[in-house]
Amino acid sequence: MLILNAEATELVGSALAGVLLPTDAIALFGELGAGKTTLTRGLLRGLGFAGDVTSPTFPIVQTYDPPDVRLSVWHVDLYRIENPSELTELALDEARDAAALVIEWPERLGALLWPDSLQLRLTAVDGGGRALTASVPPAWEGRWPVQ
Repeated sequence: MLILNAEATELVGSALAGVLLPTDAIALFGELGAGKTTLTRGLLRGLGFAGDVTSPTFPIVQTYDPPDVRLSVWHVDLYRIENPSELTELALDEARDAAALVIEWPERLGALLWPDSLQLRLTAVDGGGRALTASVPPAWEGRWPVQ
């Protein structure tokens, strides 16, 4: 477990950008304000994106594609998903064939969450920081950049 401030959370995202591959999935767990979008912002900055990065709470999916980034990324926010049938409409399995996925509120996927996803949990701690814990599947061994 790591204890991070906002700047360090972005740095973790930037480190992930260096090892991210098309077809990767990163599942970001945490309550509102825990730093999921902050980590994603760092990842996108590490991939070369210079624009604003906000949580796609209302559009649900925000895509980033070359030349703005090194590889295609879908930033997905499942917070507003209420019915599992809505997940089918998002076509995340198909998207994963050509893009990396960064998913906020992945618990909405339930059993549909891919077992090879890097699962990161951000939890608020006293003093304004956040604790980061990781569940690193075999697909990420040797690539998870945070020790």
